[in-house]
Amino acid sequence: MAVPAGCDDEALARLARRVGEALLDAGLMLVTAESCTGGWIAKVVTDVPGSSGWFTLGLVTYSNAAKRELLGVPAEVLERHGAVSEPVVRAMAAGALASCPRAGVGVAVSGIAGPAGGTPDKPVGTVWLAWARRGGAARACCERFGGDREAVRRQTVRAALEGLLDGLGG
Repeated sequence: MAVPAGCDDEALARLARRVGEALLDAGLMLVTAESCTGGWIAKVVTDVPGSSGWFTLGLVTYSNAAKRELLGVPAEVLERHGAVSEPVVRAMAAGALASCPRAGVGVAVSGIAGPAGGTPDKPVGTVWLAWARRGGAARACCERFGGDREAVRRQTVRAALEGLLDGLGG
């Protein structure tokens, strides 16, 4: 399948540079908590020269155990709502910030990239994203992305970066 519009490597690099500029302007550091993207958000932002001035930590919490152990996502939240849910990504974003005192902004993603794993309620392409700012309210949204596994993951990275820009006024 073709790369979705706005999700090619150069487009993601441009978005990451804009996120970096916005974080520098705000004097904030970023932390990521990733599941379905497997560290791709952290990879895209650390590809930007000078990103150490605005990116501090990336956590890949692919398993539920990692979400519990590293991010403090309560087991009962995972059991009740599933890993791909609003309560879980909100807890992931909050946990990422809690794990990294230097960070002022966090982004978390959890989804079903496919090709298997979907259900009627949560089909392949379902991704929950959350953004949190230290001392502020977190926001979250659910997306339904099309395409193969790579397309879903690329679209998730783009949405995560765009959400950071929105939250930073960039």
